[in-house]
Amino acid sequence: MNTDLLDAMKSLADEKGIDREVLYEALDAALVSAYKKNFNSKTNVRVDLDSDDGELKVYARLQIVEEVEDNDLEISIEEAREIDPTYEVDDVVEREVTPRNFGRIAAQAAKQVVTQRVREAERGVIYNDFVDRLDDILIGTVQRMDQRYLYIHLGKIEGKLPINEIMPGESYKVHDRIKVYVTKVENTSKGPQVYVSRTHPGLLKRLFEIEVPEIYEGIVEIMSVSREAGDRSKISVHAEDPEIDPVGSCVGQRGQRVQTVVDELNGEKIDIVHYSEDPVVYISNALSPSKVIDVLVDEEEHATTVIVPDNQLSLAIGKRGQNARLAAKLTGWKIDIKSESEATEEGLLNNDSAEVDVEDHDDEL
Repeated sequence: MNTDLLDAMKSLADEKGIDREVLYEALDAALVSAYKKNFNSKTNVRVDLDSDDGELKVYARLQIVEEVEDNDLEISIEEAREIDPTYEVDDVVEREVTPRNFGRIAAQAAKQVVTQRVREAERGVIYNDFVDRLDDILIGTVQRMDQRYLYIHLGKIEGKLPINEIMPGESYKVHDRIKVYVTKVENTSKGPQVYVSRTHPGLLKRLFEIEVPEIYEGIVEIMSVSREAGDRSKISVHAEDPEIDPVGSCVGQRGQRVQTVVDELNGEKIDIVHYSEDPVVYISNALSPSKVIDVLVDEEEHATTVIVPDNQLSLAIGKRGQNARLAAKLTGWKIDIKSESEATEEGLLNNDSAEVDVEDHDDEL
């Protein structure tokens, strides 16, 4: 075999990060297959390739038996002992059967193996790179669009953004830059496939991690996110250190941090509330900006009845029920909202009840 081809194989293996031994093993298998195909041989063979000088030899492997039934696979013990007296039954005799023109065939097989392995290696590298970016934000460039996807150039690969995961009101043109959230990475027969989103709640979470150093450093933790993309979202935040204001950290000086996130999401309104292990306090915070008089908790049903002032009922429920719906998603509790007068009529409200003390740092943009 041409030593230039071997040198090229070594260089490609190093460049593409392919283990040389893996490449040589694949080449051995390809050479055995090429020998059997081109020389119509059923014999078990082994190909010996000298990785230094490229010398190639093919050896037939014959099993030693008492009585030969297949000359292509077996050799008698008598004949074997003429070669080496120490042979025993079931040993294997190797006999060189290298064809005169096998070098040309081997070179072609080597090229095919290298091409295939390089392609597989490149796909593997791309897949591993993007699996590591799952649940992360990437910046890409819009390439094209069809009825199902917006295709985003992400460097080594083209990401697929489903049309139904583009935020309402957003439109893009070819070459527009876009931030996307990686939701799924698949390794398919056609190569790696990366799926991204603009509506996933994870996008909001990652944007805050980018903008708020306290979150990135673990000082402030995002406990939950609920989102109706393009319209309104709620996030709950918590800090173990009582000296740290988690909501203030997310809002930033003069609201700069949260405003950066809002701008990226094209004006999506964001409520930032304090997390609490007490469901009464947590649900009251989650229903911000409305005030709450009382929260009745049914632990068994994991449900609550929230009582609000009469003039706050519409605000608590929100347009088309959005505020209550987002609060329920955020806290994980079922929420039934009643006005103060309705609760009084139903005997749910003690006249001595006062408004629940809700954290006064809740912010809305």
